[in-house]
Amino acid sequence: MKILFCGDIVGRSGRKVLLGNLEDLRKRLDLDFIVVNGENAAHGFGITEKMCKAFYAAGADAVTTGNHVWDHREIMNYIDGDPRLLRPMNYPKGAPERGEPWW
Repeated sequence: MKILFCGDIVGRSGRKVLLGNLEDLRKRLDLDFIVVNGENAAHGFGITEKMCKAFYAAGADAVTTGNHVWDHREIMNYIDGDPRLLRPMNYPKGAPERGEPWW
């Protein structure tokens, strides 16, 4: 199995590079699974629903987060409904988002 982990996509420039290359990378490298760390995708602080969906549309299979995930409060309404948007496993139980992968 070939897995690509794209660590710490930061801001508009990071999103632009990722979105412009992910589909080609999947094909060229014959990737089976792509994980994107999106916790800093929104100007270096957090992620939005729109950004998360753009990552999936570009070919990401999962998006990981970290301590900045909640910097944009509107993500709170989206997190629990997206099983592919993951938080670190060491966050306390009851924190929004999933701590375990679905696979």
